[in-house]
Amino acid sequence: MTDQTAPEQTGPEQMGPDAPQLYLIAPALALASELAPRLSAVLDAHPVACLRLPGAGDESELGRMADLARDIAHARDVAVVIDNHVALAQRHGLDGVHLTDGPRAVRYARKELGADAIVGVFCGASRHDGLNAGETGADYVAFGPCGPTALGHGEPAPLDLFQWWSEMIEVPVVAEGALDAGLIRALWPLADFIAIGPEIWSADDPAAALAALWPK
Repeated sequence: MTDQTAPEQTGPEQMGPDAPQLYLIAPALALASELAPRLSAVLDAHPVACLRLPGAGDESELGRMADLARDIAHARDVAVVIDNHVALAQRHGLDGVHLTDGPRAVRYARKELGADAIVGVFCGASRHDGLNAGETGADYVAFGPCGPTALGHGEPAPLDLFQWWSEMIEVPVVAEGALDAGLIRALWPLADFIAIGPEIWSADDPAAALAALWPK
């Protein structure tokens, strides 16, 4: 994910020129009729660099969701990626994929989607996987979860991993998972993108919930 594929954040001036951009994760298993107004409201209220679609579901359901989200996001100049499904991303005109099982499929995704596509990789808390992803051509790596959670392996990605990455590696880094306002502030000078999704979608007003999390 580069400046060519994601618009710069245009938040309050006090955020500074190096403020991380917002990377939005769409809710899993959402009905199209419910997703459209909620997603549109968040994208209208906040400058988003990239929208990520979860990859769980059958092919027809995911296709409908991809078309809906693509139209909503592209109308607002927001790039769209989907978890893992390279062929689906290609077929539905998405901007790329987010690979959730480490760097092993980066070369395949790049070959299939082309040089201009976004190929991102989730690397958990593994510096080694992050370096491998960058070396094989990933546009960004994502580390997480950043806070305590019983989901997945449950191993949090520590702040010093983001500190080291920001100082040593040029590949953009996304912070995601189990975030709260305090963690977001701590990650603010360390991450290029901060991914928000599950933290807001259970709220009656996700756009307001995001505003409460995002530093002013």
